[in-house]
Amino acid sequence: MIKKFDVIVIGSGSGLDVANGLAEEGFKVAIIEKDKLGGTCLNVGCIPSKLLIHSADVVEIIKKADLFGINVKNYSINYQKIVNRVNNIIDNDSENIKKGLQKIENPKLFLGKCEFIDRKKILIENKITLTADQILIASGTRPSIPKIEGLDKVDFITSNEALRLKKLPKTLTIIGGGYIACELAHFFGSLGTKINIIQRRDLLIPREDIDIATKFTEIFSKKYNIYLGYNAEYVSKEKEKRNKYVYVLAYNKKGKKLELLSDQLLVATGRTSNSDLLHLEKTNVKADKKGFIKVNKYLETNVKGIFALGDAVGKYQFKHNSNNEAYYAFNNMIHPEKQIAVNYTAMPHAIFSSPQIAGVGYTEQDLQKTNIRYTKSSYPFLETGMGKALEDKEGFVKMFIDKASGKILGCHIIGTEASILIHEVLVAMKSGGGKIDSINNTIHIHPSLSEVVQRAASMGRE
Repeated sequence: MIKKFDVIVIGSGSGLDVANGLAEEGFKVAIIEKDKLGGTCLNVGCIPSKLLIHSADVVEIIKKADLFGINVKNYSINYQKIVNRVNNIIDNDSENIKKGLQKIENPKLFLGKCEFIDRKKILIENKITLTADQILIASGTRPSIPKIEGLDKVDFITSNEALRLKKLPKTLTIIGGGYIACELAHFFGSLGTKINIIQRRDLLIPREDIDIATKFTEIFSKKYNIYLGYNAEYVSKEKEKRNKYVYVLAYNKKGKKLELLSDQLLVATGRTSNSDLLHLEKTNVKADKKGFIKVNKYLETNVKGIFALGDAVGKYQFKHNSNNEAYYAFNNMIHPEKQIAVNYTAMPHAIFSSPQIAGVGYTEQDLQKTNIRYTKSSYPFLETGMGKALEDKEGFVKMFIDKASGKILGCHIIGTEASILIHEVLVAMKSGGGKIDSINNTIHIHPSLSEVVQRAASMGRE
């Protein structure tokens, strides 16, 4: 028997927001979730990682306490308590979402893996078939696993397992040098784990502005063992007496060999779309070569009535973007005659490592590929009153301004509370006409850390 709905939503992350909104508007909605309720962000992404990372941040404050005349001796780390606290918070939140949905009929919750069996028909766990005139795919992504000889024969972990690791590794080797690798290196490294990072590129977090990535790589290289320009080519299990290790063999472009032994191997080489699990070929919905679903500016696929959002689309793989897209998907599904194009203006991001990083808009590498005439400015944290108070000797703000219009083209921050400081720039870019004078003409509290943004802005306006 086929169950008929007005709308089917696949995925309970930001897709749940759309499902709830449509149900409130009177649509009969089904929501399908193959795993825990709340999606990647709540269960294995931004929420648990930031809860864990805060413990690492506290440890770093303790380690630097002597700079401020405070002596802290004999502190200890209860790793199990750190992990249990996070898991309890996350699991309770997810379970509460599940219980809440199970108590109501609209949206109707269906648990289990699903796949398309026809253009607008979905089979769940080979048992239940659903159909609807409109479908929203919010199926997210999963960790991408590279092809490395021997990897399938060792007990490696991804970010999913790292956030629930029961024992603190003595030595952790990380394959990958992006933001996930660096956030987890900060967490485990701050707690006392020896960190090795194998990065095939010449810098860590290479998608960031060149000056940010260069400074970050410099800082991380002083804390951890960073191997730049290396490709991991072979891994295997090793055993010495009672201890088990993972052996990693890597080479750089010149053929130089790198051999590492560690009691834990973390693979953090990006994420891949879950769309391949849905058998999209049965719907004729098109995806790109990486598996990300193709949508138009209204988030509708090439098949009328089938929409997609968030990481499944892959335009910006951030939870705040998924929430942004959810608003437009909701509107465009209930008002097909009055659809609104998604506004991606001033889409920011942050990396919660140590130091923190935040950015929005063009990087210098981006601008060098354009014909835009721009000015740039940079201002160090240490030359502000609060920067001195915090002893932030490495942090700085870097800005780009269009010479002709005075509009902010981009801003990149490395240093204390970068993820907070960037918001002044976001408001100016999104709601203040986008011009640098929105910041320059605003009175800033003295001495506050936000003065570093103000001073970078004032230097960038000719």
